[in-house]
Amino acid sequence: MKINGNEIRPGNVIEHKGTLWVAVKTQAVKPGKGPAYAQVELKNAIDGTKLNERFRSSETVERVRLDQNDYQFLFAEGDMLTFMDLESYEQVQIPRDFLEERAAFLQDGMKVTIESHEGRPIGISLPDQVILQVVESEPVVKGQTAASSYKPAMLENGVRVMVPPFVGVGERVVVDTNELTYVRRAE
Repeated sequence: MKINGNEIRPGNVIEHKGTLWVAVKTQAVKPGKGPAYAQVELKNAIDGTKLNERFRSSETVERVRLDQNDYQFLFAEGDMLTFMDLESYEQVQIPRDFLEERAAFLQDGMKVTIESHEGRPIGISLPDQVILQVVESEPVVKGQTAASSYKPAMLENGVRVMVPPFVGVGERVVVDTNELTYVRRAE
């Protein structure tokens, strides 16, 4: 299936330069001169090499159709993550570094979608947002809230994100697992 270069999202698998690549990070760039483009960090699905590529919105790339199955995250043991197929109850183990920094967002019992190509796992889609507790943040400096400013905060899973000054320790926040950013306070 052909998609435009600006429609590439983290976790998408594309065919580029004759091989399969997984989009790790994407960033929309709008330079002062010239057309906008997507800066995409790609990881080779076969050997794991990385590549940074620019895709204009006018360019099209081939998004590879993969087998998608729903799995449940069971546990992490050392460097391996164990998932269970929700239909066949088969368990699969995937290396932690396959997910990169997004592995920190896995929670016990979380449902994920594992994409595979010819029986080999290629990509894992986590829920777009997860709720986590803030365990450490800097105090607000008086007068700092006049302008929209953010402060660093440590979440319960060890990931650092920037949060608004009104978010304090112990609060639960919604975090985007693709962009690794604060979305809003959790209800």
